[in-house]
Amino acid sequence: MAIEKWLAVTSVALFAMFAGEMISVYNFMINVPEDFDFATSFSADPKIIQFVSIGVAPAGILAAVAFIMSKKYGSRQIGGLIIAGGIILLLGMSICYTLIDDIKEIYLSDSVKFIPVLFMALSFVVIGIGTYLAKNTKKRPKKEFF
Repeated sequence: MAIEKWLAVTSVALFAMFAGEMISVYNFMINVPEDFDFATSFSADPKIIQFVSIGVAPAGILAAVAFIMSKKYGSRQIGGLIIAGGIILLLGMSICYTLIDDIKEIYLSDSVKFIPVLFMALSFVVIGIGTYLAKNTKKRPKKEFF
């Protein structure tokens, strides 16, 4: 496989990791244990910033680099992988958005409310870029050896 395919695969994995991390922290805010001593001092904002910086930001960069490397000739495989990453991000953020209503009021902040919406919008951009790449496939020019 070429390097751009591996970059696209890694971006899909990072999109999936980010969605899983966000779902887990939202689920934690819903089901906080009663014996949790720091229940009032817990804030999801630093965790969300951490998850964005280790998950979705590198995933977006890797998807963009894979797109840039293969946009000249197009690639159905790389486009499909980028689309899959966008769909995973969309599904994960929509699950997080449905969990917002069940989160206890003490844990709600602006980032908890708006991060899923922001990344749902970003997922449509990622899906669009992947669709553009998958649709615009051109034949590679033949190399003339003699």
